[in-house]
Amino acid sequence: MRIVVLTGAGISAESGVPTFRDADGLWEGHDPLEVATPEAFAADPGLVQRFYDARRAALATVGPNPAHRALADLEAVPGVELTVITQNIDDLHERAGSTDVVHMHGELRSALCLSCGTRSHWEGDLVDVPACPSCGRADLRPDVVWFGEIPYRMDEIEDRLADADLFVSIGTSSVVYPAAGFVRVARMYGARTLELNLDPSAEARVFDETRQGPATRLVPEWVASLVGRPAT
Repeated sequence: MRIVVLTGAGISAESGVPTFRDADGLWEGHDPLEVATPEAFAADPGLVQRFYDARRAALATVGPNPAHRALADLEAVPGVELTVITQNIDDLHERAGSTDVVHMHGELRSALCLSCGTRSHWEGDLVDVPACPSCGRADLRPDVVWFGEIPYRMDEIEDRLADADLFVSIGTSSVVYPAAGFVRVARMYGARTLELNLDPSAEARVFDETRQGPATRLVPEWVASLVGRPAT
């Protein structure tokens, strides 16, 4: 069975990663236009770098939760081909054990060189304007997709959706495109569709089935029912 899972902020929120749509969310204290656009970076690179440096450092204080781990367990089931497409820029899926993860909005622990285009794994700060490990130019930015930029790996994502037997959306509000339209693409290609979300999303009526509740409960229950064993 080929399964494509889309994850949003809701799956990481239960690990303590703030979401920008909550009252205490990611953008509190910052207008998104001040920290998450190419224009913001051009106008005040120090502010943008400090913002993302803080988000990167915060990853050390959180870890994968049962929802992340259940997806990693599912990937290991014989006969299952699982792709996780995530809107999140954290690395909790990988730390849980998932190996086929598509970061459509980039990754906090990656730096992009504007001079040579090289992407480098990055753990430290960028505000001090370090040199690119590849070309030596001090021209690094966070390797994340800002408002107004095109998400990564879109052709690959459509190919995965076209091949899916089952599409599952977890913890996303389904208001940000193109991800909000993935359910319609998957349905067009013949996949069954399931939404697991705390509340019905903006696209809930499009899914074949929806289930409401926290991801840490719903995802392990769904995985257990799929593979015929008790949830853990």
